[in-house]
Amino acid sequence: MDAQKGSINVTSENIFPVIKKFLYSDHEIFLRELVSNAVDATQKLKTLNSVGEYKGPMNDLNVEVKIDKEAGTLSVIDHGVGMTSGEIDKYINQIAFSGAEEFLAKYKNDSNAIIGHFGLGFYSAFMVATKVVIKTKSYRDDSVGVEWECDGSPEFTMKDIDKKDRGTEIILYIDDENKDFLEKSKVESLLKKYCRYLPVPIIFGKKEEWKDGKMVETDQDNIINKTEPEWTKSPATLTDKDYINFYHDLYPMSEDPLFWIHLNVDFPFHLTGILYFPKLDKNNFNRNKIQLYCNQVFVTDSVEGVVPEFMMLLQGVIDSPDIPLNVSRSYLQSDSNVKKISGYITRKVADRLQQLFNDDRKEFETKWDDIKIFIEFGMLSDEKFFDRAKSFTLLKNIDGQYFSLEEYQNLIKDNQTDKDGQLIYLYANDKDTQYQYIENAKAKGYDVLLMDGQLDNHLASMLEQKLEKSRFVRVDSDIIPNLIKKDDIKTDSLNDDERRVYAEMFKSQIPTIENSEFIVMFEAVGALDQPLLITQNEFMRRMKEMQSVQPGMSFYGKMPDSFNLIVNIDNPLVKKVLEKANISFGEEIAPINVDIKEKNLKAEELRKATHDKKEDEIPVQDKESLRKLEDEVADLRKKEEDIVKKYASSDSMLKQLVDLAFLSNNMLKGEALSNFIKRSTQLL
Repeated sequence: MDAQKGSINVTSENIFPVIKKFLYSDHEIFLRELVSNAVDATQKLKTLNSVGEYKGPMNDLNVEVKIDKEAGTLSVIDHGVGMTSGEIDKYINQIAFSGAEEFLAKYKNDSNAIIGHFGLGFYSAFMVATKVVIKTKSYRDDSVGVEWECDGSPEFTMKDIDKKDRGTEIILYIDDENKDFLEKSKVESLLKKYCRYLPVPIIFGKKEEWKDGKMVETDQDNIINKTEPEWTKSPATLTDKDYINFYHDLYPMSEDPLFWIHLNVDFPFHLTGILYFPKLDKNNFNRNKIQLYCNQVFVTDSVEGVVPEFMMLLQGVIDSPDIPLNVSRSYLQSDSNVKKISGYITRKVADRLQQLFNDDRKEFETKWDDIKIFIEFGMLSDEKFFDRAKSFTLLKNIDGQYFSLEEYQNLIKDNQTDKDGQLIYLYANDKDTQYQYIENAKAKGYDVLLMDGQLDNHLASMLEQKLEKSRFVRVDSDIIPNLIKKDDIKTDSLNDDERRVYAEMFKSQIPTIENSEFIVMFEAVGALDQPLLITQNEFMRRMKEMQSVQPGMSFYGKMPDSFNLIVNIDNPLVKKVLEKANISFGEEIAPINVDIKEKNLKAEELRKATHDKKEDEIPVQDKESLRKLEDEVADLRKKEEDIVKKYASSDSMLKQLVDLAFLSNNMLKGEALSNFIKRSTQLL
């Protein structure tokens, strides 16, 4: 035929500027699109051959990518079905495209949805090329070669050419802004990214070998892809070694995975894939490690819409033709098939974990510490996953024994139920730091869990809601009798004045710890128990720890750490310290206390007398009298405080007991620790 000239049939002449503008951020996609089209053409020929519609040679079914830096071209060549001039006119020249205004309005924030969704894969070439040439010949008998050329405007030329072999060659004349696509390393990396598992061999140059001190090309084609990846095969044909080798193909230099799940479903959607449970780094969770494919074409590794958030910790491959090739994240989340796929994957993962638990409990326990962060994340973020996971979730105690939730309930229900019928789960998050508290609990016959994971606080809070009449309490949050209250706690024998004075005495010797507050409390714990203990309120501590990983709880993070210094008045050493203090300053502060009580009594009488009066109805003399009494009480309190502090600073036994309590909690640092060591030497 004579050379034909014409205009590409679109409703707007602005298609090319639109493509360049809206696809530019994804400009590397062009290579995936052109290679995918070439693979499609090759697969179509295979299909035609299988049904007898094509009987020609089938020994060259591959796709070749070439670069020519001197000519400034990148070519994609296939030996597939090819095209006639009529087919070029239909598939290339006539683009089903709505008005430019509608297009821009609909997709201005959704550029990823353009390619594939509108059949514009071929036209992505114009993101990087000033001119595109197609040389093609159909597989049909008596076909002639056709050359199509376009310079990025709606104008094109098309003419017959002499072409011997069937198939299509697309030649891109790379523009000045994208010369990096003429670099071998760049193109090879993109082919390996997008095309490494395509079902047709992809050839890019020749293999190289080391010879005479340098790398030289061989005669062997460099095939960059694996045409039959493991997820396309039947699980019955694969060994554990096959799965592990494929994992290392996906993630070189990684540790072996813990186990894996082979996905394969045909209805109500098509889905294949392999998901691996990796060994997680507790301090650095790698996400975006699941690769999404569509018919073995790499789409993305941002699969937030395809799998639930907690499964982003997994690794592997998902392949589904029911996911549009180039959809954006927002489109994924609204697509009904994607939601079904997400639900299916959740069920499949839960079923696999249940199977591992049922088939080999001991083996499951050996993997628990590595997978529990994943399972806990799932339970916290997905109600349906929680319902499935509660039967195989494990709790580990400080002795390294594992229990299901039901097993642990049965273990502790007789001994760790308090007087109100609450089942108390005692736990520690640091066996070494909390050793003393753990031993105190074990001495009472209680079992203590080890909950040292990042999400254990969140899980404890959830289980308190899900499990009937259950409460999780850290073992160092109070004295043992208060952790699991069996009866009314034995009260101490101190009166209010003694409690106030002694509290000031102990508090004055507490070392300074930034952003921390301490409350001194007196408890009759028992003569054989520690003289002083430091505890931390369970609720406030848990809220502060949870805020570090949960937005919206920063209020708790700004609050100081609140601790209790519990003084065991049954302990002989404490009794000795209190007796010595009473002998030293008891007579000196007794008259001060009497004076304070008298002035407080007078002040209270004045307040009662003016209780029902408005501010301007209270006589000035009464206001002045009340203010004077309050100032006098404050002065007396200060005088008493100075006496107590002065004595406390001289009592080395008192200082030693306080420092020992802080040392046992790893809270004695710097100068305070140095002073403790010096004092210990002197006392010895």
